[in-house]
Amino acid sequence: MRYRLLIIAATIIWGSSFVIMKDVTGVMPPAWILAVRFSAASVIMAVALLKYRKLYIERSHVGYGLLFGLAMFCAYYAQTVGLTDTTPGKNAFLTGTYCIIVPFLAWFLAGRKPNHYNIIAALLCIAGIGFISLDGTLTMRFGDAMTLVGALFYALHIVLVSKFAAGRNIYVLTMWQFVGVTVCSFVVGSLFEPMPDWASLSFETWGSLAYLIVACTTLALLFQNIGQAHLPPASAALLLSLEAVFGVAFSVAFGAEDLTLRVVIGFALVFIAIVVSEVLPERAKARS
Repeated sequence: MRYRLLIIAATIIWGSSFVIMKDVTGVMPPAWILAVRFSAASVIMAVALLKYRKLYIERSHVGYGLLFGLAMFCAYYAQTVGLTDTTPGKNAFLTGTYCIIVPFLAWFLAGRKPNHYNIIAALLCIAGIGFISLDGTLTMRFGDAMTLVGALFYALHIVLVSKFAAGRNIYVLTMWQFVGVTVCSFVVGSLFEPMPDWASLSFETWGSLAYLIVACTTLALLFQNIGQAHLPPASAALLLSLEAVFGVAFSVAFGAEDLTLRVVIGFALVFIAIVVSEVLPERAKARS
């Protein structure tokens, strides 16, 4: 249960970040946002994990951590680019489609065949996120397409962590994952994006970046990796999709969005999806 709670805690943190990210993308290019977030998070993790320093240069931890980082960078970068050309609600919904992709990707890459509970739960979850996030504007823009690319890489990241993290130190893997995202971000930012005018950034922007570094990157991604390493990929993906639910919940709480019947129906569908995925299989096992 504690691993599920860690993932839920991560989704609560991320749910609070959609509006913040939308504001920051207005003043900084996407790759440079990620470079700041993950370089600082890498340093924090390296200092915090000194008791594991003997594993810092162990080959499998470095290799798999960087692999996780490459998948995570592609996911974050595509999602962040997408956010510049779509609404936060559609960005959250389209990102959440990874809960449909994960069971089949895990089957293809790891041989974990999804059961009928996984399929039903994923469909219910997508329907619920649609009710929560979409306002009837269903046109496909460039930003929407990039967000879907990001969802594919989020699904790949979930499957990779579930397959390769077992038996290894998840904290050190997470540190190297952050390093991998940092390197990719600096390379892409240097080659394809203008350097931000650091001196012109406001106090509010630096405050937003600090929240993204400490809460949304260091803590939330660590929680995610720990949870994923101990849960089946389909279950982890479904719980991670709560990010969209909490994103709208925070908007409602801060008065940025009204609590409508459509949103309530969406919340109910996502809750039913979690029950179908997490509770019904256990009851079926108990009866057998």
